[in-house]
Amino acid sequence: MRIIDSQIHVYERDRPERPWAGPVTGPLEFTGDDLVTAMDEAGVDGVLLVSPYIAYRYDPSYMLQVHAKYPGRFGLIKPVDQRAPDIDGNIASWASLKDAIGVRLIVLNGPPDNVDDPGLNTVLASAALHSLIVNMACAGRLGLAGQLAARHPNTRLVIDHLGIEPVMTPPVPAEPFADLPLLLQLARYDNVTVKVTAACTLSRKPFPYDDIWDPLCRVFDAFGIDRCMWGTDWARTAQFLTFEQAVDAFRQTNRLSETDKAALMGGTLMRVYDWRPTVLAPQK
Repeated sequence: MRIIDSQIHVYERDRPERPWAGPVTGPLEFTGDDLVTAMDEAGVDGVLLVSPYIAYRYDPSYMLQVHAKYPGRFGLIKPVDQRAPDIDGNIASWASLKDAIGVRLIVLNGPPDNVDDPGLNTVLASAALHSLIVNMACAGRLGLAGQLAARHPNTRLVIDHLGIEPVMTPPVPAEPFADLPLLLQLARYDNVTVKVTAACTLSRKPFPYDDIWDPLCRVFDAFGIDRCMWGTDWARTAQFLTFEQAVDAFRQTNRLSETDKAALMGGTLMRVYDWRPTVLAPQK
């Protein structure tokens, strides 16, 4: 099966030529070269690169540089500013680039916070027009995500990180899956897909993180495995586990059939984003 990670951030060190907007959680840098080495060692064929908002805000230039150096390995997703004056033109321009397959909305904090916000609606409508997927970082705003899904049934929404507030640093909270019922309510919307990203960071046990599977199986049962996609959210998760552990926890589990693993770890992603890597990792 093809193994494709649905969300990874790459970034350089903070430097004057490309300064960070804010401090990252993870190594001082995780470059494209670092990522390709990790992919090849772990047997990961492709990755959806998500330009890191915390470091670069709406500037995808480093991600594009990595994509140009390693053609055939990466699909591209960039954050967009729903308050920008020409957001529609911005999305149209992004959609014209090779391997640009999605945009990301950050709706975790502050305005806008209602379904009538014109910027949010423009992003969803324009993304559908240009065949882009809207990825939503919306922990704490899953009700809004549901309202938008209902209003824009022709737009594919992908919920980042199970809709759960990411655990940025250890320790893991006592009830890391407490908000899971709010995510499950979105299963009624056929245009909503879920990224099962950084799930291992929600475990209170060591590798292979056996305590994540009962909550995750509730997600698979509600949405169907064909609306769920695995990912590591590397390198933010580096304080919790290695990249290979994040892969092997899913690749080696006996809680999923081989057919379900193939869907979760690549098949769903290829269908939803209509993208696949053309250069594969060395066979393990």
